[in-house]
Amino acid sequence: MEYRVEQLATEAGLSVDTVRFYQGRGLLHPPRRVGRVAWYDDDHLTRLVRIRDLQRRGFTLATIVRVLEGELDEADEALVDALSARPAPAAPQGAPPAGTFDLEVLAERTGVPVALLRSLEREHLLVPQRIGADERYTDDDIGVVAAGLVLLEHGVPLSDLLDVARLHHAATETVARRAVELFADHVRAPQRDGGGGAENPATRLADAYTAMLGAVTTLVTHHFTRTLQRAALDQIEHAAATDELAAARGRAG
Repeated sequence: MEYRVEQLATEAGLSVDTVRFYQGRGLLHPPRRVGRVAWYDDDHLTRLVRIRDLQRRGFTLATIVRVLEGELDEADEALVDALSARPAPAAPQGAPPAGTFDLEVLAERTGVPVALLRSLEREHLLVPQRIGADERYTDDDIGVVAAGLVLLEHGVPLSDLLDVARLHHAATETVARRAVELFADHVRAPQRDGGGGAENPATRLADAYTAMLGAVTTLVTHHFTRTLQRAALDQIEHAAATDELAAARGRAG
C-alpha cells in the first residue's frame, strides 16, 4: 500500500513534521516520487513505528540509527533499556515518563531557582536522567538538591562547593568510562559471542548490568565515605584540639 506523507503520519501516529525530520536525519529512506508527489509504502510505515517505539523506550536518535542499520542487536537493545532506566509501564506516546519531571518542576519542589539549578547542572553536581532527547528528573534529584542545601546552610560557599563538584565530576567521569570499558570487554563481548549458556543474551546482559551497577555503586560509595572520613581525621589531627579529634573518631566508627 502507498501513502501520501499526511496519510503515513496519521497511520504512524506522528506529525508530518516529525516524519520529515526523521527523513532529513536519514532514519527514513526517500519516498518514490511521481512528479511533485512523494509516495511512501508499508516499509516506511513499519520503520516509523519502530522508530517511535525505540524513542518511547528512551533511545537517542544516534542509537536508533545504529539499531535500524543492524549495528546493534536484541541484546544491545535490552542493555539500552536497562541503561535508560525508563519507568514501567511506558508512558503514552508524547507523554513524559511516569515519575519524572522537568527542571521547572524540580525548582518548584525544591524552592531553588531554575538559574541556580542550571549552574549546578553545568558543574555536574546535578545530573539529569537522559530519556531520548529529553532530560528528566526524579525524587532522587530532589534529595541531591537538598543535600547541597545542607552544605550551604552549614557555611560552605557556593563557589567552593562548585569547585569540589568539578573535581568530583572529572574523577568520576574517568572511573565511570573505565568501568564501562571493563563491562564491554569482559561481560558484553563474551555474552554476545555465546559464552553465557542457553539463556537469552538480551536477558543476560540486562541482568548483568543491573547486578554490576549495584555492586559498583556500593564499592564507590563505601570507598568515598571511608576516604572522606580519613581525610577529615587527618585534617583534625594536624590542626584541631584533642576533644574534637575524639568526637570525630566516635562519629567515624
